Amino acid sequence: MALIIRSLLDFLVISSISLVVLQQKSNGEDQLLMLQKPRLMKCRFDKIFQLGDSLSDTGNCIRENLCARGFLCGRFPYGMNFFQNTTGRCSNGMLMIDFIVAGATALSTENLAEEKIVNSVTNSSLSVQLDWMSTHFKSTYPTDRLSKLKKSLFLVGEIGGNEFNYGLFKGKTLKELRSMVPKVVQTIIQGVRTVISFGATRIIVPGNFPIGCLPIFLTQFRTSDSTAYDEYHCLQDLNDLAIFFNDHLKQAIQELKEEHSNIALVYGDYYNAYMWLLQNAMFLGFDKNSLLKACCGIGGDYNYDVHNQCGAIGVSVCTDPSTYISWDGVHLTEKTYSWLARWLIDDMLPKLNCHV
Repeated sequence: MALIIRSLLDFLVISSISLVVLQQKSNGEDQLLMLQKPRLMKCRFDKIFQLGDSLSDTGNCIRENLCARGFLCGRFPYGMNFFQNTTGRCSNGMLMIDFIVAGATALSTENLAEEKIVNSVTNSSLSVQLDWMSTHFKSTYPTDRLSKLKKSLFLVGEIGGNEFNYGLFKGKTLKELRSMVPKVVQTIIQGVRTVISFGATRIIVPGNFPIGCLPIFLTQFRTSDSTAYDEYHCLQDLNDLAIFFNDHLKQAIQELKEEHSNIALVYGDYYNAYMWLLQNAMFLGFDKNSLLKACCGIGGDYNYDVHNQCGAIGVSVCTDPSTYISWDGVHLTEKTYSWLARWLIDDMLPKLNCHV
């Protein structure tokens, strides 16, 4: 089964740590602003449920026949800093949260086929995961489900990014991918509606990361045109695609909030969390010369080769993963996930109506 439920204490291990917030001073120097104690605990969530993809998969892919075939995240050195054991997590250690199926998409396999995009990784789309969740709730809470889930936190995503990842590698143009955004967003929103029908009252819907900063795409779409890159040497067109998707998702979330005024429905700003980390990376202990490189990888300016990925024979690992943002060119290191979780908690907590 691909639905894993984590208690609040499990979640706090990776995400509710004292928070250091950094921002730019007017003179351009970075400054440590404040140190805060954990606050998520005060929300008194008893369970956290997440639907998503490989950013949150804690080992479900290795239990699914299609996904497990050739799945490198199930091999060492994945998990090398998490009890030195491969658990199926696509990182050197823990993730922002522990739950779901790697490679998952918001759109079904059939809908992707209509766009001439083949997902050969997994059939576990959002609708499939929702079916698993429904089955779980019916067996676990046969009566009084609504009251049982009022103390739970739900995350619907991050999901939807793989549609664009697969599309980019199938030669889809940015214009073609932008045209898919409304369908992907509406699929996610329909998933949120389903989660609300289960009895959820506090829901987070994350957006996409700045994909133009990932080694996989920096390698695939490398160009000599310096105007294609932003000030952080990320590919601006790809980041603009992520922003376009995120803007549509935020608008759809706002419209849904107006229908459900009694629900705490919060956008998870993964994009700005990542950019904050990139902007302050050196002050957080990351190596300034490795901000866009994969720790586990080989070849090229970004230490990534699609034909020799992390987990394959002969692919080396950096000496200290905690100094890298990217673990394998696609997924992030445990330290990165830890900082992103802290930023996101600080950003989202006031919107969850926890009265803390």
